[in-house]
Amino acid sequence: MRIKEHPILDFKRGEEISFSFNGHPLVGYEGETIAAALHAQDIKVLGKSLFTHRPRGFYCAIGNCSSCNMIVNGVSNVRTCITDLEDGMVVNSQEGAGSIL
Repeated sequence: MRIKEHPILDFKRGEEISFSFNGHPLVGYEGETIAAALHAQDIKVLGKSLFTHRPRGFYCAIGNCSSCNMIVNGVSNVRTCITDLEDGMVVNSQEGAGSIL
């Protein structure tokens, strides 16, 4: 599910690194965002809407829409589409989203 080649964009992928999502160990690469790493693992639902609880996913990829807000290393409302993945990062769904993985 990871984009490896693109006619315009250049993907500079670093070393493989480990992180966890909702308690499950996963791997990603240095230089990619949390949302991109989750998407590459076929995790499409990143949260649920506040009132209707409909699934939300990787949408704008520029930090504008808040569809990708998650808890990262204990900090709520982190926009994972613009936050770089780091080794050992602990990523969890926002409260009320339930277990997504």
